[in-house]
Amino acid sequence: MNSNLTDRNYWKTYWLNYEYRKVPQKMFFDKYIPTLTDGKSFIEIGGFPGTMPVYFHKKYKSTVSLLDFYIDKEMVTKLETANNIAQGSIECIESDFFAFDTEKRYDTVFSLGFIEHFANTHDVIKRHIDLLASDGNLLIILPNFLGLNGWIQCRFDRENFEAHNLKSMEIPRLKEIMQQFDLSAVHVEYTRKPMVWLEPKTSASPFLRKAVKLLSYALKMFPIKSRFLSPYIVISAKKY
Repeated sequence: MNSNLTDRNYWKTYWLNYEYRKVPQKMFFDKYIPTLTDGKSFIEIGGFPGTMPVYFHKKYKSTVSLLDFYIDKEMVTKLETANNIAQGSIECIESDFFAFDTEKRYDTVFSLGFIEHFANTHDVIKRHIDLLASDGNLLIILPNFLGLNGWIQCRFDRENFEAHNLKSMEIPRLKEIMQQFDLSAVHVEYTRKPMVWLEPKTSASPFLRKAVKLLSYALKMFPIKSRFLSPYIVISAKKY
């Protein structure tokens, strides 16, 4: 029902080249959560190694949790240290999202680059919503591979491209899915300035990587939200 397009070995290999960096002080998605106040609870689905929990902990003083079916706690600790927050600030929950069961509800339920790895988009989104507390914020961000960036992924990183469900990136379909839930302030849209990339694990030549990076810089001169150029799709909503 919720066919996973990746496995643990895929993600273990993916994170081998991770670089520990300081998390930015501002994110492009901040405008979608204007009502978020300090001290609220936050959970990221599929968020290893914990970059976004670090961000929400530092900016919003949130109590943060990380749920993923692959977690290397040593990497999480190194990320906490690199960002000058106390070790153990991030609650690590190593579990299959589809088997995860808790009575706890969160003020913010977040995922970035997660729902597109599964066949049943409706079910994945519903499970996010089920974790929301009353008046909670839902924020789901996924890549847009239906335009230029998708072509680059398909041409130069076929393995990564095939790990994504392209139907989950269809804006009309996402809007139809979101209309089926009892939510307010629902937004489904392309966002951010144009950008293209290659994943760190890709065996692309240095020349190709530099060419893709230069193309990404050039595209920023055309800040147009569209299926062809936008790198991300944002889904945001509030629970009554």
